[in-house]
Amino acid sequence: MQRREISDASGNIAYWTSDTFDQSRDTLFFLHGLTGDHTMFAPQFPAFAAEYNIIAWDAPAHGQSRPYPAFTYENAANGMKAILDACGVTRVILIGQSMGGFISQAFICRYPEMVKGFVSIDSTPYGDYYAKSDLWWLRQIEWMAKLFPEKLLKWAMSRQNAATETGRANMAAVLAGYGKAELCRLMGIGYAGFLDDNRACEIPCPVLLLVGEKDRTGKVRTYNRRWAKRTGYPLVWVPGAAHNSNVDAPAAVNENILRFIRALQ
Repeated sequence: MQRREISDASGNIAYWTSDTFDQSRDTLFFLHGLTGDHTMFAPQFPAFAAEYNIIAWDAPAHGQSRPYPAFTYENAANGMKAILDACGVTRVILIGQSMGGFISQAFICRYPEMVKGFVSIDSTPYGDYYAKSDLWWLRQIEWMAKLFPEKLLKWAMSRQNAATETGRANMAAVLAGYGKAELCRLMGIGYAGFLDDNRACEIPCPVLLLVGEKDRTGKVRTYNRRWAKRTGYPLVWVPGAAHNSNVDAPAAVNENILRFIRALQ
């Protein structure tokens, strides 16, 4: 994978592409979750590199895309567009985990003609699905996180998001790069930014919903059931996996993604 950067008014955005980028192939754009980085998809890259172009990034304000003081979902979506333009990609398959699913939908709302397919991994939908109490609690995340000692906060986040030692080690390694104040602020703007950008979003492409059967983050499982029921999107429960299911159970996740994208026209 080759590291590259683009710049906008708020800072630099780091991203990685396949060593060989073949314009005749479909392109997969991997988008990690809140407080994560591109290494979350390390178990996916080898599984798809032989057949597809790969793009992965550290989302604005995450990982190597820091400092980036003006994070918004609109800026993130426009950053994706700039990356795709730089790579010469006019249609893309989005694979978004948690916040990466939010950013994928922010992109779809703005550039629907560019998306060939969307895989949501332990994310939740844009639209009018949410109870008022849930929306209120999401805006309290930053100050509540500040109540925890830094070591305990990071330990709890690693345990909450992953069910396996591999998944927890990945999360812990990423979190180690943040100080407590930056980490709490990032969680605050990640959730508040979603609430600010949330809207009815017509998704014109096929969609696959993947959710870890042990996902205990918020009401992810509840909202995915509602999402699937309302839209008819296929919903697959990933055995043995928590919120970061693509790290906890990569073989099962890769198999489902591959089956989905091979069926796209």
